[in-house]
Amino acid sequence: MIARRAHKLVEKALARQAAVALIGPRQVGKTTLALQIGENGNALYLDLESRADRSKLADPVLFLQAYENRLVILDEIRRVPELFQDLRGLIDQGRRCGRRTGRFLLLGSASMDLLRQSGESLAGRIEYVEMEPLDVLEAAENIESMNRLWVRGGFPESFLAESDTESFAFRRNFIRTYLERDVPQFGRRIPAETLERLWTMLAHSQGTLLNASKLASGLSVSAPTVTGYIDLLVDLLLVRRLRPFHANTGKRLVKSPKVYVRDSGLVHALLGIDDYNALAGHPVVGASWEGFAIENLLAVAPPRTMPSFYRTAAGAEIDLVLELPGKHGIWAIEIKRGLTPAVSKGFHVAIQDLSPRRSFIVYSGIDRYPISEDVEAIGIREMASMLADLSRSNEDH
Repeated sequence: MIARRAHKLVEKALARQAAVALIGPRQVGKTTLALQIGENGNALYLDLESRADRSKLADPVLFLQAYENRLVILDEIRRVPELFQDLRGLIDQGRRCGRRTGRFLLLGSASMDLLRQSGESLAGRIEYVEMEPLDVLEAAENIESMNRLWVRGGFPESFLAESDTESFAFRRNFIRTYLERDVPQFGRRIPAETLERLWTMLAHSQGTLLNASKLASGLSVSAPTVTGYIDLLVDLLLVRRLRPFHANTGKRLVKSPKVYVRDSGLVHALLGIDDYNALAGHPVVGASWEGFAIENLLAVAPPRTMPSFYRTAAGAEIDLVLELPGKHGIWAIEIKRGLTPAVSKGFHVAIQDLSPRRSFIVYSGIDRYPISEDVEAIGIREMASMLADLSRSNEDH
């Protein structure tokens, strides 16, 4: 199962730009997608984690010049950071000869690391596409598949596993691989046990305000050290820091970000939750649903959408504020698990503070109906579909 939306985004980016970077966590399907795209153009694929493929690039300019008329896919390019300067020269040379687009597809599993390395050398020559795990529009046609996606998360092997047991085993192995293999490759000397404890603590406190001092106390390290560890998990696209919305409302606003483990399946694996029944009775169930909804909506929101949350010291709150591009304005989204969502007083107050263009309660059902004059209840899949339609509309214009 391949994310059709990512496929389309990469193809469009390759038609516009000489180099495209496809970023996303491990096991999300980047290589499979790249190979599928490469089939249409007889692409050259190099896995730079392979010593044999790295050795082919001993003289990268000489080697890659032989493939100037083919797409070259470079997987895990962070292993050869010195290559970016050579790519710049090849791209500029190709432009002089009339080959301006679709030269290189670069794959990476850490966002800021790849953005920094490529941005220093390929400014104006590269476009970035983030590949998300499977979302509700791709994998949740009904309530049963929705719950399976929520419990197992969106990594293809986890979602498509034959049983909950196999899915859980995949996710535990995924966590172990990151801790023991990937983190050391990024040059961070972090004890695997310490990072796993932090990751688990973040899962327990899913969707709460970041309190680095409290986390540091539990790990017997300093608050700046914890902040650095969280930076790494954010960079690896495993954790999201949702910033607080800042507006001149005259209210005292919360200044700390909220923190979410991005994939709901990883939340559950970290907490030892292996099926829907175990999740339904666990204290994290509401926060897990909130994080699941946020990730699915942001996965399909239009490019340049600015996500945040709104909370005042007096208790006015909106779970997700979307500052949409163009003329769409601000959308306010409250997230509730259950079939009979109700609007809290704090949400009403927050709406009065921000005056959003549209206001919704995203809930566990499928019906869409008004709750009050300015608030609609809507299922997560329909909400995601609305945002995806805005994305397509922006592309058309």
